[in-house]
Amino acid sequence: MTPVHFTISSAFLLSLMGLAFHRTHLLSALLCLEGMMLTLFLALSLWALQMNVINHSTAPLLMLAFSACEASAGLALLVATARTHGTDHLQNLNLLQC
Repeated sequence: MTPVHFTISSAFLLSLMGLAFHRTHLLSALLCLEGMMLTLFLALSLWALQMNVINHSTAPLLMLAFSACEASAGLALLVATARTHGTDHLQNLNLLQC
């Protein structure tokens, strides 16, 4: 395993562990999701560069576009929950009360 592959996989796993274990605030969950998307973007970009394939060079840009859409939807949910519940703690959110 090359150092680049190790770095990308460890960054993805650290973001995944942060999402799994530190679920107190919605903002921290969104930041962990963005870290995962960033590592996936870097992995797709490096894969397209290493394989030297022109057909797959649009995949990282498509991934970046979906990541921006995911971030905007997450921030919109953060603002909506902060306005209705007064906090962004995930323990206060209950889907059965909506």
